[in-house]
Amino acid sequence: MDTLPPLPGPLPWPVPDPRAHHFVNHYSDMHALVAGLVLPEHAPTHVVSVLETCRELIRHSYYRYEFTTVAVAYSLFALERVLAEHLGAKKKTLQQLIEQAAATGVITADLAERLDAGRPLRNRFAHGQLTGSALTPAMAVDMVRVAFDVTELLFPAPAAVVPGPTDAMQA
Repeated sequence: MDTLPPLPGPLPWPVPDPRAHHFVNHYSDMHALVAGLVLPEHAPTHVVSVLETCRELIRHSYYRYEFTTVAVAYSLFALERVLAEHLGAKKKTLQQLIEQAAATGVITADLAERLDAGRPLRNRFAHGQLTGSALTPAMAVDMVRVAFDVTELLFPAPAAVVPGPTDAMQA
């Protein structure tokens, strides 16, 4: 088993990344930045866990700026899995999944376009053509929001039952 050696003492408190001050003044400003990334209530637990991690990586990019890019890449990996499961197409690339989801009406053309914009970023990052500091926190929020939007679309809240005329008569 590969375990961490004992720590020499308590870890120091994190120090803000100096680059974060180009975008926010305080860590508390990060809460407002990610406030719109609301976890989809009806998505599977494994999906919600990934989305929550993405949101928290952006929040904590105040302390390590590169967390923004990690959040976007992680959200795209999760989205690829969700689309593959939903479409029953586990052997397809992300591009193929986006195209199939759009063609079959699983996602809107707007979401497909937004997803497709993140795909090359992920590829450039994976192949070392882009550094981890390429995205601002606000850019990361916009890109991660796509994963939240697609997940909400794929796992909507159950429709409320509206009583019909016969139901009202029986009551």
